[in-house]
Amino acid sequence: MQTLKPFENLFLSIGAMKAGTTWLYAVLGRHPELHFAMEKEIHYFYHRFVNSNQLSEKRRLKEAYDHYIPRFDPKTSHVDVVRQNLRWIAAYLDRPVDDLWYRNLFQLRDHETYACDFSNLNAHLPAEAWPRISDSSQKLRVLYTLRHPVKRLWSHTKFHLELTGRADKLDHWGPHEFEAFLRQPHIWENAEYGAVLRRAGAGLQPDQFKAIFYEDLHADQRGTLADIEQFLGVAAFDYPKSLLEKRFTESVKRPMPAFFTDLVADDVARITADVEAQGYTIPDSWRS
Repeated sequence: MQTLKPFENLFLSIGAMKAGTTWLYAVLGRHPELHFAMEKEIHYFYHRFVNSNQLSEKRRLKEAYDHYIPRFDPKTSHVDVVRQNLRWIAAYLDRPVDDLWYRNLFQLRDHETYACDFSNLNAHLPAEAWPRISDSSQKLRVLYTLRHPVKRLWSHTKFHLELTGRADKLDHWGPHEFEAFLRQPHIWENAEYGAVLRRAGAGLQPDQFKAIFYEDLHADQRGTLADIEQFLGVAAFDYPKSLLEKRFTESVKRPMPAFFTDLVADDVARITADVEAQGYTIPDSWRS
């Protein structure tokens, strides 16, 4: 008799940040076999294995207030939708934050094959966390998306400065200020693709983990989506062309300073060599 595991079928996208994960989330959210909770990035496993304050009550209350509390019009809203949203918010604010808490965030899943969680912080899980997550899942699939290191760093820089109300720095900072910003752990750790690949590769079976390139995704959207569907073992789906062409979470428009590439040139060469050493063929555009 098969033992029921707490997470059943689980599909995790773990980043990299600013490497197309929001686009994938929006597009794959249309697949009838994939169920997403109200929150794209739950960060439960990061909370459990790295930082136990990630899902503190204070932080969850703020998230609920900022993003989840429904502002609905009684004249136009459907009562069942409002009820479902309130049920999810109640589950998100429940305690304790444990495996049952996480499972309950997918309580509205019906016939869908997978519960899906696109949390970029999960890229930073230690290798030993992955077998524990796998042992708690009926079926686990983990996707990691890599992007040209310099272009991703620039996009991440713009996004973070805009998010924190400092977009004006993009026009005034020089090399010293940009480098100091980039070297902060919460920024730089997202650039270390090789470390993420090693940790995931050490903790997951080959059929549980897939790495793709942002450049390949946008050169052949439907082909890459078909590869992901095959990786998951779900049926092919005809995604609307209008959705594939849509852009999400675009950062402010600023040209990359001429000096920016030189700030990270040695690191990019090391990171690229690290990715290749693990058997991946990088896109040609990474060399330009």
